[in-house]
Amino acid sequence: MGYAAVRVLGLVVLAVWSAARGKSALTLLTARWDSLWYTRVAELGYGYQVRLPDGDVHSDLAFFPLLPWLERGLHAVTPLSYAHAGLVVSLVASLAAAAGIYAVAEHAYGRRVGVCAVLLWAVLPVAVVQSMAYSESLFTALAAWALYALLTGRWVSAGLLAALAGLTRPVGGAVVAAVWTAAVISFVRERSAARTDGARRTAHAPSGTAGASTHVPFPFILRRLLGVLIAPLGAAGYVLWVGRRTGGGPFGYLDVQAGWRNGFDGGYAFARFVADKFTSFPSALAGAGLIAGVVLLLWLYVSGVRRGQPVELLVYTGIVLALALCASSYFGSKPRLLLPAFPVLLPLAEALARLRTSRSALVTAALAIVSAVYGAFWLNGSGPP
Repeated sequence: MGYAAVRVLGLVVLAVWSAARGKSALTLLTARWDSLWYTRVAELGYGYQVRLPDGDVHSDLAFFPLLPWLERGLHAVTPLSYAHAGLVVSLVASLAAAAGIYAVAEHAYGRRVGVCAVLLWAVLPVAVVQSMAYSESLFTALAAWALYALLTGRWVSAGLLAALAGLTRPVGGAVVAAVWTAAVISFVRERSAARTDGARRTAHAPSGTAGASTHVPFPFILRRLLGVLIAPLGAAGYVLWVGRRTGGGPFGYLDVQAGWRNGFDGGYAFARFVADKFTSFPSALAGAGLIAGVVLLLWLYVSGVRRGQPVELLVYTGIVLALALCASSYFGSKPRLLLPAFPVLLPLAEALARLRTSRSALVTAALAIVSAVYGAFWLNGSGPP
């Protein structure tokens, strides 16, 4: 309920702000930038591209297929247009994401931290994207529930959700890595426990007898193996299909992304972008803000490590952060690319949970207002969200 209330506030402020500027809030949510590409894929399938004057080629193959598939399916069974179907999918997915974030945080740190984590995710400065016909909410929902499945030992569910996440965004590999890491840790712990238990039994066994070894039930091993094998199928399947379609082989998808000037350069392009901000005084403030934001993210991640955050979450979050910060993509879009990295909020959620209820409610309300205003201002701007 708290998450829904915050997002409703954001949508109301967006509607009022947009109306004052003579714009349609619904159009801003469903028919801008990425949402247009997803809608085109849902309606016409893949095969559309735009060649820019500078020679760059923007191909719709850069956009993973799960959101367009859901848009097409919902359009087929309802009177909704493809664009409006995408908005409904995103809104439902945002609620599922909030529930998944709560489940992960509650399992790891308790109910109060779970509630605070969801509210913090809802009041992020770019949280308005959670209510757009974009794929961030859908991906976050799948990732959160996959991580929860890992934390609770549901290997097949984790694998299936990871595969679906891999059909949603390129960063789906982060969920796959979390599944594989959890499987390796589980296997190592079993081997260690078996050796320890075997040694203990041998030490206490009567002379001339052997200590019985500890065996993990075969069904558990099979479920874990299935989860590991299923997890990469979504991302690998789409990337290989793109490679075959473009004739680029296994690296065809990277060629498609290069047409958008997207790639992984270790953060060099982003560092240059930030450095350029210091060429004049007004923009230097923005540069300082960007540096402060990156430092905060890294500090929160390190705090998670120090607080013993589950390894599955650390692996997932680390990859999401690395891909978002070290990619040579549109720099204005980096904040929304960080939305799926919700575990980085857990140290803040713990701090918020330690406050009295009245104080935490006041802090959350203030952040919700700031988020709503900033979201309306941002989405009414000219740059891509």
